[in-house]
Amino acid sequence: VQLQASGGGLVQPGGSLRLTCATSGVTPDHYATGWFRQAPGKEREGVSCISNDDGMIFYADSVKGRFTITRDNAKKTVYLQMNSLKPEDTAVYYCAADATYHSGLISSEVSSYDYWGQGTQVTVSS
Repeated sequence: VQLQASGGGLVQPGGSLRLTCATSGVTPDHYATGWFRQAPGKEREGVSCISNDDGMIFYADSVKGRFTITRDNAKKTVYLQMNSLKPEDTAVYYCAADATYHSGLISSEVSSYDYWGQGTQVTVSS
């Protein structure tokens, strides 16, 4: 199983970035993919999660209205469009897969996710 996160960078407040998570080898075919982030000195937290086939989506309150998660099942890729970025969005962002996902019960808990990719740094600063 591989998850490859990319798209991080340095952006000014109010700017945008799009993160990409390419997955391969995740079984079964019914699973959820999540974006998490970890800022220095803080615990890893769920940002946004999406199931691959039943339309379930989660957003943390801190990103609602600014971030949008989408997926391309043909490419097995999940995207996180981040707009109106704030300095408090600065963190290492990770994507992960929940291979034991149950329909209708999407989780944002770190412990629910079985496979993790490497992180990509997002820095929001002027």
